[in-house]
Amino acid sequence: MIEEFRVADPGAGPYGIAAGVDGALWFTMVHAGRIGRLVPGGEVQSFALESAQNGPSVITPGPDGALWFTQLRGNRVGRITTVGDVREYELPSAETGPYGIAAGADGALWFTEINVDRIGRITQDNSIDEYPLPIEKAFPSMITAGPDDGLWFTLNQANAIGRIDLGGDVTTFPLPTPNAGPVGITTGADGALWFVEILAGQVGRIAVDGTIDEFPLPDRAARPHAIVGDESGDLWFTEWGANRVGRITPAGKIDEFDLPSPESEPHGLTVGPDGAIWTALETGFLARIPLS
Repeated sequence: MIEEFRVADPGAGPYGIAAGVDGALWFTMVHAGRIGRLVPGGEVQSFALESAQNGPSVITPGPDGALWFTQLRGNRVGRITTVGDVREYELPSAETGPYGIAAGADGALWFTEINVDRIGRITQDNSIDEYPLPIEKAFPSMITAGPDDGLWFTLNQANAIGRIDLGGDVTTFPLPTPNAGPVGITTGADGALWFVEILAGQVGRIAVDGTIDEFPLPDRAARPHAIVGDESGDLWFTEWGANRVGRITPAGKIDEFDLPSPESEPHGLTVGPDGAIWTALETGFLARIPLS
């Protein structure tokens, strides 16, 4: 049974979510400019950022044990320790729109800059580099560390998947379906990259050699947004437009699960410290989806 837990006011906008090394769930509140923390079964904690208008978006565990997050409207990358100490780092270029973020094999955090067609890199000593993409108006969105030490990312408006190596060289792979609008991406247990196509209503899979497969959802208007893999090898994804969470096996079998509250706007999701799938609902809740 899916459970929902109130973690914020409806206007706060829980958006990104990640599991920390402290056994807690950490989530962004995109409209309130805050970072939240919830230990399953415990009380919610909330930590303010410098500005409530900065739009904290995607959050990820860092190699240093802290949580790192992007600030879409604030042009910053932030870091919060597991005791709630926050630091925020202004990016060198203006109005870049940092969005997706992931830890790389080099110990740095890599992030997308949706407004300026670049991939950024910030080290733990706060050195920042930016790498231009070969496509203009590509809208790079989510990013994940691949099994090949590269960082893989979606190009939402260029209808492609991109890869950047640790030296900054970029390769792109066009998608078979026109105007698919890829957003979320993750590494699967099968060694491939799995992604969702918000405009086409499909889940995609790209092998590290660039081979692409696509799996249509039963509801092509579901608007899948984010995706994550569980320990069994299945992939879980949010259906933002259909108020559901979906699951796809590596063989392509799809199941869908309705969320209890209507129009709850599911966005990011993660495997929680309790082994369940947790997703952030912009209406002010976190939802817990048991694996069995």
